[in-house]
Amino acid sequence: MGQIQAGVIAVTAFQQNCTVLFDDESKKGVVVDPGGDIPSVLQVIEENGIQIEAIWLTHGHIDHAGGAMDLKDALGVDIIGPHADDKPLLDGLEDQAQMFGLTDAVRNVKPDRWLEEGEILSFDGHEFEVLHCPGHAPGHVVFFNRDAGFAHLGDVLFRGSIGRTDLPGGNHDQLLASIRDKVLPLGDDVGFICGHGPGGRIGEERLTNPFLKGI
Repeated sequence: MGQIQAGVIAVTAFQQNCTVLFDDESKKGVVVDPGGDIPSVLQVIEENGIQIEAIWLTHGHIDHAGGAMDLKDALGVDIIGPHADDKPLLDGLEDQAQMFGLTDAVRNVKPDRWLEEGEILSFDGHEFEVLHCPGHAPGHVVFFNRDAGFAHLGDVLFRGSIGRTDLPGGNHDQLLASIRDKVLPLGDDVGFICGHGPGGRIGEERLTNPFLKGI
């Protein structure tokens, strides 16, 4: 078993991070949050010789799940996650597309498996703990690899900011509770990738992120 590598592809007009997590030796991995621009995602996968085993979703917003069904069809793999509390969002992706005036075809998503707090996901021996972190979206989950000290936080926490809570199902107090009770305890040395923009380290956010003051 090799080391976990992460390739980040900025997709769609939202410039959302679609992430390919893979083992640097076996080249087996997963795609996290394919929000769209699936031809570009497939090109990266093919050019790097990565064997995708599954699609993982952190939450059900269009910029993170809008391309999941097309990628599933292209690769023949399962869609795993998020928590079932995001079912209304995934059932309404086509309506979201109309609301945002998106011209690309977007399809509602039916995951092959919902996730619960405390479950373990893995690819090629790399295990990720599932943390249910609502607030940005009701069914948002985070993926944490304890061995590598690495987390994929989706839209819970960003470098210098936090997920917005003015979308349907958002709750600011709930999001801060998720960060306080689930994310910060992972440890200051834990590095993270997030759904938009550059990643960072949890300890740096604890010290400098203005949204975390006093929580």
